[in-house]
Amino acid sequence: MAPLTDRTALIHHRARARAMDDAWFLHDAAAAEVGERLRDVNRSFTDPALVTGFPDRATTVLPGATVVPDDDVLALGVGAHDLVVHFMALHWADDPVGQLVQCRRALRPDGLLLACCLGGDTLAELRAALGQAEVEVAGGLSPRVAPMGEVRDLGALLQRAGLALPVADVTDQTVRYRDLFHLICDLRAMGETNALAARHRGTVPRDLFARAARLYDDAYADGDGVRATFQTVFLTGWAPSETQPKALRPGSATTRLADALGTQERRG
Repeated sequence: MAPLTDRTALIHHRARARAMDDAWFLHDAAAAEVGERLRDVNRSFTDPALVTGFPDRATTVLPGATVVPDDDVLALGVGAHDLVVHFMALHWADDPVGQLVQCRRALRPDGLLLACCLGGDTLAELRAALGQAEVEVAGGLSPRVAPMGEVRDLGALLQRAGLALPVADVTDQTVRYRDLFHLICDLRAMGETNALAARHRGTVPRDLFARAARLYDDAYADGDGVRATFQTVFLTGWAPSETQPKALRPGSATTRLADALGTQERRG
């Protein structure tokens, strides 16, 4: 199977973003959400690990963690950690379920995996404007925005990876930009520009982005600028353990629902 991501390009984009160091609002918001969710768990973790494409920002996300890059093969020891956070990188993985399986193997029984990544509604406006402009100007489409997963599909990956008590949910942010070009500047500054292996590598038609900007302005105006959607998906699962609650077998209940609700059951 052909790879989804050109890792050399992705590494280059991330290095450029670190040098620019001025557009981390998505990462900062995700880091704050990770911290809030860990506080809600109300458990002390002694051996955390962080999987990220931006190791220099690790202290913002998970202070004191073992930090490893989001390579195809994660540098995590089997059963070495009681917490693994996979941070803002899963949407670039060629094998996202493989990433989650490796995280599960790195967890001790009843250890926690918390993953966050960009979700399917991210940059919906940019996809639409670029797609229409490319059809008009170039007569066809080329991959320009990564195919980010929907929350339901990403949640199913937790079960495929063998994690217990899976939960998937999203947060959405609508951000206003002056125009499409300022949005692209922000994507470049956060290391999220096109790193698809199948991307078009020839010279971009001169009028493509100008036409896309006009389409964007017409369809997604917001006040004196345009809007852009960013969706972050959060995935939570636990390494299986005998101490975890188990679902009851169907038909094994000993109390009727009507009794619990204090109502009278009527048969139709």
